[in-house]
Amino acid sequence: MRFAVDPWDPAYGVSNDSEADPAGTRVSVDLSTELAATEWRPLRPTADDRLRQRGIAFVDGVRRVEARIWVAGPDGAVPGVCASWGAGAVCCRGTSATIDAEAVEIGRTLAAPLAAEVLEPVVTRHVTYLPVSAGGPAPEDLWWAVQQEMNRAEVRIAGAIRHRAPDALVVVDGPLQGREHLPGVVGLVKSHQVAYLTGPAGGVLGELTPGSRTPVFTITGRYPRHSWYVRLPGAGSSMVPLAGVVRCECPITVTGDELTALADALTAVLPIYASSPVKDRRAPQNLTPIAGLERRLRHRLGAADVLYRSLRLAAAAAT
Repeated sequence: MRFAVDPWDPAYGVSNDSEADPAGTRVSVDLSTELAATEWRPLRPTADDRLRQRGIAFVDGVRRVEARIWVAGPDGAVPGVCASWGAGAVCCRGTSATIDAEAVEIGRTLAAPLAAEVLEPVVTRHVTYLPVSAGGPAPEDLWWAVQQEMNRAEVRIAGAIRHRAPDALVVVDGPLQGREHLPGVVGLVKSHQVAYLTGPAGGVLGELTPGSRTPVFTITGRYPRHSWYVRLPGAGSSMVPLAGVVRCECPITVTGDELTALADALTAVLPIYASSPVKDRRAPQNLTPIAGLERRLRHRLGAADVLYRSLRLAAAAAT
């Protein structure tokens, strides 16, 4: 397969994680999942050592575009990307954290808007990029195809941990979409691009203190799920309304006392792992175990300049 490496900065045009619902999706919020809307107030779960002893596993991934490329197709060259990604888990009990060596996956992906039968693996001196079909030629389409490959790995890792430790809390970084079928798994959203709580409910969100949460509410639409906000300790200026706040979400199938217990468990445990601004500019939302896992995964991706040069050599050999 003929391809050429585009010298343009591979990071340009790459979109960041988004908590937004799929395009065109209309959502509404049901505030009465746990408490009636008129009874909403900050909730502070009682610290329970049994919750801490259950253990918690954080599942996360990192990805990096190594090069933008142009792939020869039946109707001319089309844009694509060669990207590396890694996914893994860090298991915590109390203040100790261990990266699960068996759960780490490193992948290399070629994404382009061509049919699967047209695409071929890109083989370089160091790694091989396996092809996937992207939904379109836009940078967002190509990046989403890579993201999907990483998400599938995170699903495999979360499922394996759930199988080995059925009582552990399992938290995946980012929205739960695509992973909601895993029992007892919670999504952790660190950015707030969608205002789910407004009016008096939004006022309750602003009143949260470290270690407290909002009541659980339900987000409906094509992607329904339960959700709640938690404020972590160590936030910056009080002038920033959502400083130190994360949003958790869990499958719609979790209900009743099980749902309340899950929300309380995460609210009691997450503050233990809040990061410090001295070590992480994304503190406190980027939890310390997740930051450590990200560093290990990025190291496992290899040197970007070496992989870029090997792609250029492979492209020259393919012409």
